[in-house]
Amino acid sequence: MKGEQFNLLILEFLLNIRKNNMETKLKTNITVKDICDGFIYNELEGKGLFGLSGKLTIQPEYQRNYIYASDGGKREMAVIESILKDYPIGLIYFNKVSENNLEVLDGQQRITSIGRFVTDKFAIKDENGMEQYFGGMAKDKKIKILETKLLIYECEGTESEIKEWFKTINIAGVPLSDQELLNAVYSGPFVTLGKEEFSNSQNSNIQKWSAYISGSANRQAFLERALDWVSKDNIGDYMSRHRYDKDINELKTYFNSVIDWISGVFTDVESEMCGLKWGQLYEQYHKKSYDPSKISIEVRKLYSDPYVKSRKGIFEYILGGGNDTKLLEIRMFDDATKKSVYTIQTAKSETKKISNCSHCAMGHDANKSKIWKLDEMDADHVTAWSKGGTTSIKNCEMLCKTHNRAKGNR
Repeated sequence: MKGEQFNLLILEFLLNIRKNNMETKLKTNITVKDICDGFIYNELEGKGLFGLSGKLTIQPEYQRNYIYASDGGKREMAVIESILKDYPIGLIYFNKVSENNLEVLDGQQRITSIGRFVTDKFAIKDENGMEQYFGGMAKDKKIKILETKLLIYECEGTESEIKEWFKTINIAGVPLSDQELLNAVYSGPFVTLGKEEFSNSQNSNIQKWSAYISGSANRQAFLERALDWVSKDNIGDYMSRHRYDKDINELKTYFNSVIDWISGVFTDVESEMCGLKWGQLYEQYHKKSYDPSKISIEVRKLYSDPYVKSRKGIFEYILGGGNDTKLLEIRMFDDATKKSVYTIQTAKSETKKISNCSHCAMGHDANKSKIWKLDEMDADHVTAWSKGGTTSIKNCEMLCKTHNRAKGNR
């Protein structure tokens, strides 16, 4: 986002605060050292937890997981380098929960980066290209970092107002995913438990889930998919109804049922399985019985078939009994083949004074002897691909568009 757009957003944000009589207070005396006092970073959960001697909650439940390390650490290193070069790292917003409790409304990625560096979780490169951890830095550089003062707005408002602010100020920077926004709106015990299970990058099940679900735990991909499956594509409504639940048993049970069903039916894991609409396929087909060994043979057969263009469609095609060949995007006849077959077919038809569409030639109407133009005809498999027919010139015939569409897969 361009600087002018960001400034307009901040102006709009501040005007909204005033309009709603929300209280804000600019703090300019809080240093990096203050913020990092009592800082804890949980590697398992992927988040910074506390600061300001335990007074500050760095990642309340409506916040996304820590993502600044996901690009190889470029963004978190940039935060530290900006401090060392006296570059501003931007405004930070705290929500005043009570007299002795604050939570980060905006800036938790930057604060976590600072805390992680000060506690030696990553290194930056110095002017000579050498890696430097905070613990091994020159004393003057340490002091410079620790004594840097941050610009912090301390805000106070209702839960609804706080979350509206959160959505507004997070338009800039790395956009929140849909699920991250929903986590903010419906924060509570259910989201907390859901994130502990599905947003923990150290969960031993992540590798298995990743075979079928695209995205990362940190950006809520697995939580979103679990909710999508159990809610039948109505995540917001489901989260609203279960917001204050003290367990996620239904969510976990349904999710694991889908995963177990997939791995039970398809014993071979293929890359094209990732990102398919498995929740919908489960609902449609999980009550049917399948022979996994036969399924495996069929998958390998289709994978080796040169005429199958869409490997992603193979799995739904098999689940549906092998009837919908459109899922496979079977390779069609090329223009050269069509022209060659059309020429031969038309020459024979003109000699016999019958239509160059074999189906029209068998009829009794005006089209019985009609010679169709090339662009009025479609190429068709004489023997359907699903019945073993190949996409070759020997198995190609030209039919008028009407009869070709009527023939379908017969």
